[in-house]
Amino acid sequence: MQTPILMGNSMATKNKYIPLIIGVAIAAGVIIGGELNFADTSDNLFSTNSKKNKLNRLIDYIDYEYVEEVNTDSIVDVTVNGILNNLDPHSMYIPKEDLQRITENMKGDFVGIGINFYPYRDSIAVVKPTEGGPSESAGIMSGDRILLADGDTLYGVDFDNDFIGNKLRGDKNTKVKLTVFRKGEEELLEFEVKRKSIPIKSVDAAYMLTDDLGYIKMNRFAESTFKEFKLALGELKELGATKLALDLRDNPGGFLGVAEQIADEFLEDDKLILFTKDKKGKEERIYATQHGDFEEGEIYILINENSASASEVIAGALQDNDKGIIVGRRSYGKGLVQREMALGDGSAVRLTVSRYYTPTGRSIQRPYTNGDSENYYKDYYKRLRTGELIDEKSIEVDDSLKFTTPKGKVVYGGGGIIPDVFVPVDRLFDNETINYLRRRGHFGYFVFEELDKDRSIYQDISKYDFINNFEVSDDIVVRFQEYVNKKERTNITFVAYNDEIRRLIKATLARQLFDDNAFEEIINKEDIMVQEVILLSKEYPNFKQN
Repeated sequence: MQTPILMGNSMATKNKYIPLIIGVAIAAGVIIGGELNFADTSDNLFSTNSKKNKLNRLIDYIDYEYVEEVNTDSIVDVTVNGILNNLDPHSMYIPKEDLQRITENMKGDFVGIGINFYPYRDSIAVVKPTEGGPSESAGIMSGDRILLADGDTLYGVDFDNDFIGNKLRGDKNTKVKLTVFRKGEEELLEFEVKRKSIPIKSVDAAYMLTDDLGYIKMNRFAESTFKEFKLALGELKELGATKLALDLRDNPGGFLGVAEQIADEFLEDDKLILFTKDKKGKEERIYATQHGDFEEGEIYILINENSASASEVIAGALQDNDKGIIVGRRSYGKGLVQREMALGDGSAVRLTVSRYYTPTGRSIQRPYTNGDSENYYKDYYKRLRTGELIDEKSIEVDDSLKFTTPKGKVVYGGGGIIPDVFVPVDRLFDNETINYLRRRGHFGYFVFEELDKDRSIYQDISKYDFINNFEVSDDIVVRFQEYVNKKERTNITFVAYNDEIRRLIKATLARQLFDDNAFEEIINKEDIMVQEVILLSKEYPNFKQN
């Protein structure tokens, strides 16, 4: 049986500061339905016909008769992509060399040694070993350089990421011998690390924003996401959370079943979560069960223009059931359902097989023209050009796609979820220069170098003290400016957005010293959407929706 996926970014490496790339990645992601359920038998379904014969014969002619040698595998790949590109923006082909990586990402774990690392200068530099992972248990530390794995050289001028990955990953419970250089040690160190399952986290952060308002940020909906979410929610409830901010910004989606489970946590029994329709008009309806643990709590869903698929299912289900408040900007607008099907050679295709609808009956799929994916992916720039990202009055709605919730709230289909409370883009923090620096990885590399000078400076600082009391000095900002100008061979100055640079340096320091949770806590202290949610949570009894 195949597991449903609702995903907008199958690569899972989000970056909200590169909207076009995210748009393409979102389009690549899918909602995969359940098991194959064709009315015909597989023999009949895949029986020979003239259309298939024509393609097969053409490939054979090229293979055997063409005047030059041709890689017909690449021709097949191009043909498959060409066919899918003319269907819709979300049907996609996954080559066999990419399928394992994508599957691992959506599974939520992989087998390895458990380190975050940079290819730094001519070696593998450990940024941070995974907490509780095999490398940390073996004694690997932040700043270590891994030189050899089972005697094979991992340092040098030319890095081959595939080679490095193959050496550090492997079968579960197998061992790898690492030779490590550690600053301050006279001799190289030897470690034997047993490979284990390493989680790929879906929950980036979970902490209390106020005494009664918890916060959870999720980056995708993988197989492990619901378990992570339940654990985080339980911990927040123990800390006194009776309200919850669920941050789905830049979350491109993932497994449909996971989105249903999370929506179920907030909705009362038998409330409709969504329904799907295939080409024959067959409907499948998904309802909430008795298992919800937060049905009585206040819920705020944070979305933006890169929240897609599974994120939109949750936002739409809650909005259409008059549950909680949706905060932010209009979501991506992906309402097509895909199913993954193997092609027999290690590759796969994710094919659109139906549409999904929110409880009021609206499709939030934005318009597209078959074969014209380029304009579809550039929707962000259209929103930017029309002013939609800074003024909710600029959001285009279609009165023919108007729907009404049980309590009389007007909602619209045809292109994403329009929030109940609009929050514009933070134009200062969304500065092009800052976004460029983040895309280039300058903050991470600079912070690593700063820490590498003398990590003992920070060894006695607790996570709490760092988040609340540590200040990035002017000297560090100046050094960062010099670092960037040297790397970019330019003359950038940070006078206009010095505070944002300072905050990002501090947050990146917190991530490398502690964890992603610390990074988000620092960023969110000045995040205008998070601050809006905090205000709403205090005014909730008096909040009136249009």
